[in-house]
Amino acid sequence: MITRHISGPIHHRIVEHGDTVYIGGLVADDKSKDMKGQAEEIFAKLDKLLETAGTSKKKLLQVMVYSSDFNQKDGFNEAWKEWLEPADMPVRAYLGVSDLSPNTLVEVVTIAAK
Repeated sequence: MITRHISGPIHHRIVEHGDTVYIGGLVADDKSKDMKGQAEEIFAKLDKLLETAGTSKKKLLQVMVYSSDFNQKDGFNEAWKEWLEPADMPVRAYLGVSDLSPNTLVEVVTIAAK
């Protein structure tokens, strides 16, 4: 069974299939923040979305990180390590991309278990 949450004009924010939760790309609203600040804002959004789907960051399976400034990876990693306990860290890829929306430094896509 597929369950969809938070409908938008071009996608649903959350899609559940069985015991797996998929959350589409999240970006910060405040683009004036540095990489760490944007990551912290994304993680706060992600916590709420995971809760909406009946799960939590402790059940993350995979995180794909798209960064428009690979040189700021340390700022992202700092926020990441503050947000997650070492035992709960999922598999992750950190990819450099040539462009995101204006002043967007990072976008995060996640998969979690229920």
